[in-house]
Amino acid sequence: MSRTPQEVFADHGKRLGTGDLDLITANYTEDAVFVTPEGTLTGHQGAREGIGRLLADLPDADWQLTPRFAGNVLFLQWTATTATHEVTDGVDTFVFRDGLIGAQTVRYTLSTRTPRTV
Repeated sequence: MSRTPQEVFADHGKRLGTGDLDLITANYTEDAVFVTPEGTLTGHQGAREGIGRLLADLPDADWQLTPRFAGNVLFLQWTATTATHEVTDGVDTFVFRDGLIGAQTVRYTLSTRTPRTV
């Protein structure tokens, strides 16, 4: 059954909330390409590794997402904050194929938050 990019993205978001990397990567095609600042990863295992790194960098993050769809492509601008880190310029590009994610490019800068004393 073919799903729209919007349906796949909504499902992907629910799966991300579980933290279960096997469940999350079920939304990727077998030959998915996952491009990160550190390099290119491929397939389910590559997506699993890339998403795992991001979730490890930002445990218990407060995520703010702004999606924009253009046909089978999603441009996702995002920020995330934790008690110790923040991302202010996150941009992901998803390419959907056959009701799954065929490619994802992840770009972000992770910085340390400075605690402020009031």
